[in-house]
Amino acid sequence: MTGAMTVLASAVTFVGTHFLLSHPLRRPLVGAIGEKAFLGVYSLVALATLGVTIWAYRAAEITPPLWEVDGGLWAASTVLMLVASILLLGSLVRNPAMAGGATSAATAQAQGVYAVTRHPMMWAFAIWGIAHILVYPVARNIILSGAIIVLALVGAALQDRKKSDLDPQGWLAWRARTSYLPFGAIVAGRARFGGFGMHALIGGFVTWLVASWAHIPLAGWPAGIWRWMT
Repeated sequence: MTGAMTVLASAVTFVGTHFLLSHPLRRPLVGAIGEKAFLGVYSLVALATLGVTIWAYRAAEITPPLWEVDGGLWAASTVLMLVASILLLGSLVRNPAMAGGATSAATAQAQGVYAVTRHPMMWAFAIWGIAHILVYPVARNIILSGAIIVLALVGAALQDRKKSDLDPQGWLAWRARTSYLPFGAIVAGRARFGGFGMHALIGGFVTWLVASWAHIPLAGWPAGIWRWMT
């Protein structure tokens, strides 16, 4: 088995076990062993499969890139990563759809990153994957980043289905004011662009700067705006 195929096998295992344990197997396992024990099993499986995937990625050969990466792709990737950082940091505060939140999803108004998409964290991970494929189009990275994209976007869709079952009235009301696809609700007139908190804008900007700079000591080459500043 080639290195890329090992990455593929481990990534499929990581994503597949996540979906199985999060959805069809969750209820019967919780009923059999209890919530706490299930969370322990879930965490162990996730850590183990993720660890194997990282090991396989590092061990895999670096294949020739599928396309030439020029300054335009680096610029696009840099902008995408800034958007992803803002979505990620914005998702950490004031999520009306989170259980136990201060605001009910049935009455909350979509604003900030939640006006952009009701799954800002998941789209942040997906955009991260897209940005990294653009500038590092080798087999092992396409597989790993592709797995993250699938995990994020399919996982978001499955979350919608699960929350519709758990809270039909509240979730349907929240879904009517938001969109799965970025900017879908804004284009349709169901939400307004704006209302981003400083945690999203400043926090996202700082995270973007630090994370892109970290490529220099960790990966040995500059990323983001540091490519033009070093």
